[in-house]
Amino acid sequence: MPGIRDLKGKVAVVTGAGSGIGRATALALAAKGAKVMLADLRGDSATAVVGEIAELGGEGQLIPDDAVKIAHVFSFE
Repeated sequence: MPGIRDLKGKVAVVTGAGSGIGRATALALAAKGAKVMLADLRGDSATAVVGEIAELGGEGQLIPDDAVKIAHVFSFE
């Protein structure tokens, strides 16, 4: 991601993270050091992206719903 250097200590929430632009965004944010919360209606796809993030040495967590719930975001530290 141009212009973004370091996101260590930050948490990003990405919806539609199982494919396409959402997947690419989740991977790019993780590569910059962000912990990434992934939401997608297709949980299997997002679960695969969590695995890809782990392979990059990052941290990803699947939000187990079709909508982001603020409690999930604050529980990811």
